[in-house]
Amino acid sequence: MYARHLISLSAALVVGGFLLSGCSVKHLALTTVADELSSGTGGTFTQDEDLEFMGESLPFALKLMETIGAAVPEHLGMKLTLASGFTQYGVVFVEWPAEQKKYDDYGAYRGGLARAQSFYLRANRYAMEGLELKHPGFRAGILTDTAATLANTESEDTPLLYWLAASWFAAVVTDLEDPEMFGLMPIAAATMKRALELEPDWDNGAIHEILISVEPALPMPGGAERAEEHYKRCLELQRGAKAGPHVSLATAVAQKAQDRERFVALLDKALAIDLDAFPENRLANDYAQRKARFLLEHIDDLFLD
Repeated sequence: MYARHLISLSAALVVGGFLLSGCSVKHLALTTVADELSSGTGGTFTQDEDLEFMGESLPFALKLMETIGAAVPEHLGMKLTLASGFTQYGVVFVEWPAEQKKYDDYGAYRGGLARAQSFYLRANRYAMEGLELKHPGFRAGILTDTAATLANTESEDTPLLYWLAASWFAAVVTDLEDPEMFGLMPIAAATMKRALELEPDWDNGAIHEILISVEPALPMPGGAERAEEHYKRCLELQRGAKAGPHVSLATAVAQKAQDRERFVALLDKALAIDLDAFPENRLANDYAQRKARFLLEHIDDLFLD
């Protein structure tokens, strides 16, 4: 999503810095670059074969895009791209490395979670700014009159609503003992449910996939059953192309129920997916499979029997 734009971005910066003199022309050039950066399909990012290489490359790419975004603050596409980019970077390249230290170095684990939270809140800010551009008053309204504010959103707002909620969920989970952060959980859930109402099958079931983990954590009965329904819908939409839903159901439902046999079976399903068979999901599947292996290695820490 990001790396394929770096050459054109660098060229545009040179042109903007050395050849253009008028502010309006510079703004037009930057807007053009922002259009290109925010219109990619994500292929380079999601299909790269080297997860570590992407982790090293993305901070530079994200910072470049952040610089462009600051120069064209009214650019809605850049808000969405940055919200998506910082959330995914935080999950895969900050929180996941921290998770792997949980059993050996708890201090490093907690420090990593705190750093991940800062990326999630950064992403959340960009999603919020995007929705504020579309719906003036959204930033205040979502916190004070959530239902009415969300009722004004439209189908085309679904991506921003998704990343607003996803970044909130991720931020809350990094510190469940923070009452202020935990208080955002119902608002995040309402936001994701609104996205589900507007575009239930958006992005090949992305909303269903995240709700597999979220539903059992909400303070209302029937969460596990709702998670199962979202899982089934993911399988229908994705046709076996994603490992993530299996890992999510394993941790959110099977582990919580202390169903060790199902936990293992779900993780085995995730590990059975061929990374080469679905190149468009390579990064997501690589991450999910690494997490599945880690969970299996530490299964005795997760189950009482």
